[in-house]
Amino acid sequence: MSVQMTEIRWHARGGQGAKTAALFLAEAVLEKGKYGQGFPEYGPERRGAPMRGYTRIADAPIRRHCMIEHPGIVIILDPTLLDSPAAAVTAGTGKGTVFIVNTTETPAFISKKLGVKGAEVHTVDATGIALDTIGRPIPNMPMIGAFLAVNDVMTVEELKGALVKQLGSKFSQVVIDGNLNAVDRASKELVSA
Repeated sequence: MSVQMTEIRWHARGGQGAKTAALFLAEAVLEKGKYGQGFPEYGPERRGAPMRGYTRIADAPIRRHCMIEHPGIVIILDPTLLDSPAAAVTAGTGKGTVFIVNTTETPAFISKKLGVKGAEVHTVDATGIALDTIGRPIPNMPMIGAFLAVNDVMTVEELKGALVKQLGSKFSQVVIDGNLNAVDRASKELVSA
């Protein structure tokens, strides 16, 4: 029996919260009785350098512990990475891959830029949402909200519950409320082709 698994590859620059998002989403699905795995891939890079994060979600134990080479979903937190050959945002993708990109551009424009035939492309202004709701240009939580608009591993309300539980002892209520609002807005403001 093969395990049904959602595999997500995150592309960002150091400091944008991709590592946090990859780990947070993996932990959040545990609340639903699912299995999650999240981890970053980076070397000695500094803030602003390209990095990747990975999340696996399944209904059964996850035995795979390697990087995700053929993701079903690619989440891009920094649109400048679309122009970076080193970032390789389209590596291992193809027909049916879902791309969620933090940008003010249209899905049609991004789809053409990606050049992946048969891919499903969605866009959201996650940085703008983060600035409005959190007061900082960190797009990770809005991008999780956008992800939930195209994938049913959990509902936005379930994720918000996990967010309160995980952030409750670390951050002020203002920060928590900003993140809750960011997740909610991004799930509603996602633009699909």
